[in-house]
Amino acid sequence: MKPSHVAIIMDGNGRWAKARGLPRTAGHKAGVDALRRTIRAAADLQIPWLTLYAFSSENWSRPRSEVADLMGLLRLFIRRDLADLHRSGVRVQIIGSREGLEPDIAGLLAEAQALTANNKAMNLVIAFNYGARDEITRAVQAMACKVRDGALSPDDITAELIGNHLDTRGIPDPDVIIRTSGEQRLSNFLLWQAAYSEFVFLPCHWPDFGKEQLIEAIAEFGSRTRRFGGVETKEAV
Repeated sequence: MKPSHVAIIMDGNGRWAKARGLPRTAGHKAGVDALRRTIRAAADLQIPWLTLYAFSSENWSRPRSEVADLMGLLRLFIRRDLADLHRSGVRVQIIGSREGLEPDIAGLLAEAQALTANNKAMNLVIAFNYGARDEITRAVQAMACKVRDGALSPDDITAELIGNHLDTRGIPDPDVIIRTSGEQRLSNFLLWQAAYSEFVFLPCHWPDFGKEQLIEAIAEFGSRTRRFGGVETKEAV
């Protein structure tokens, strides 16, 4: 069984660099190389949806110099790689809050979405300035405003309606969430959408991730039995 939607928490850039006596910046640069490898690998494996946790809403609390380095890498990635992604038929979607972003960053994110909007070969979802609690809060606020304005009744609020107010509306829930670097937590990533996702935790740091590790995670996913709250047919008999 192959997943239709793989989501990845890209963790371990700093630890990868520290283990080699390098600055954290070197780890982030190596992480961008791993990102490129992973996108190519997902395309080769014909995975329709790939979501990458690129920058969380909590990452702004990191040292200012590190945040500046990360923003520089984002600018470089979009300017250098967007054309290749577009030629390859990759559709780029961005989830996360745009509030407070520097104008050039917000513009590059909008450009990536607009340029690739009609592509159909693969869907690449980038979670940038994203936090699941913030996403759910914004969704609840939007619905509350509609209730206040009389456009929505509280009785109309369903799980489906909530999903349609999230950043991921129109995006299928992830079948499997992979996290690198041995950590075993979601870190405020896709809390609503991960309700029935499988989790695969790999010991390798993100800069060492590539096609081999993606295949390994997919094989682990394929060995699982997904019940979605029910039981297997054999158990139910």
